[in-house]
Amino acid sequence: MAPVNRRRFLKTSIESVASLSAFSYARAADAPNDKVVLAIIGIGSTVPGSVGGRGRQLLRPFSSFQDVDIAYLCDIDESFFPFGQKILATGQRREARVEKDLRRVLEDKSVDAVVVATPDHWHALATIWACQAGKHVYVEKPASHNLREGRRMVEAARKYHRVVQLGTQSRSSASLARAAELVRSGKLGKTPHARAWIGGSRPNIGRQMDSAPPPGVDYDHWLGPAPQRGFNVNRFHYRWHWMWDYGTGELGNNGIHALDRLRWILDLDAPTRIVAAGGKFFYDDDQQTPDTLTATYEFPACSVTWEHRVWSRGTGDGAIVYGEHGTLVLDREGWHVEKGIEATDPGDGKAQGVEGTVHQRNFIECIKNSSGTSVRRPNADIEEGHKSTRLCHLGNIAFRTGRAIRFNAETEMCRDDPEANRLLTRSYRKPFEVPATV
Repeated sequence: MAPVNRRRFLKTSIESVASLSAFSYARAADAPNDKVVLAIIGIGSTVPGSVGGRGRQLLRPFSSFQDVDIAYLCDIDESFFPFGQKILATGQRREARVEKDLRRVLEDKSVDAVVVATPDHWHALATIWACQAGKHVYVEKPASHNLREGRRMVEAARKYHRVVQLGTQSRSSASLARAAELVRSGKLGKTPHARAWIGGSRPNIGRQMDSAPPPGVDYDHWLGPAPQRGFNVNRFHYRWHWMWDYGTGELGNNGIHALDRLRWILDLDAPTRIVAAGGKFFYDDDQQTPDTLTATYEFPACSVTWEHRVWSRGTGDGAIVYGEHGTLVLDREGWHVEKGIEATDPGDGKAQGVEGTVHQRNFIECIKNSSGTSVRRPNADIEEGHKSTRLCHLGNIAFRTGRAIRFNAETEMCRDDPEANRLLTRSYRKPFEVPATV
């Protein structure tokens, strides 16, 4: 890598990530009434065996900021509103308004930004609508339900000059930024292969018949862009992750984090060839996505492998970059280099993610330091988020087609493969159509 690239990386990844600017903090302190008005779209799940929804997890950091006012809680399930208000009571002085239809929230000109913590199949449309309405967006991972949607999200952010941050918290980790600089400096030599994985026991969800939606649920609005079909508890709260109409499987659920870290560390853009193998080898239930999967991505100078085993207890998650002169290991404790050179910086904190307020704070600071067409890009800008999510979609397509996929990054199409290209997008249910032109 040329020296100028390393200097640019240091400036954008370490200085920006390591700390928030003193000017930004001073501005917030000098203008305590200059608040960012925020709406939370999607509060979260209480399904046994789930970790809860990201919306409720994000309520705490955002409501703790003195220069943020959470004006709305929006969810299709009104039973979640009391819990959301309870969380808000610890972080801000007043209750938020509640709303089931996100379109009503976007019509409110007083709202500056929205947090999109819906199921995957709503991420793109909610983000695009918000940008068109002049709102900044913090959208949870993965960026989109399919690859074409992700590109539309990038186009909307740029056209309407909005800050759009993906919820890949590792992009705000100063420790991980130093790990990336170590690799990019050439100290590991050539890095021809990297590997990431997760293993953990998820529950068997069994089989369920369709039924009536629970009271207080706007099921039609929950379906949104997805095909019309009857309500089923196994296709609803949290369990939607494992259904192709709404989710992206474990690859999109957790693989996005690991693949984003490796793409950042290794300075990767798009793969040229993708292969995947796996299946439902453990669970006999309604889940459609694989409980066991290995996906390998070939890049011009290296390969990257992802694997998940959602039935394997105690194996945790992590990643390894195999270098010519040493091996970089990332785990829950941070990162270190072994089997070769000694790391000049063994890392500090949790390199795997940032679960405090740093990532959310970066989003707010970017909003407050943007004006007109001058937009301050966040640590996990939607362009980078789309490129990492793209890996998840391509891995799933390789699995679903059962063959190697050759990818053209310029056109974002699969080469000579009409079946694979059909999986790059979907048909939409009116009036919830992701537009071809934003």
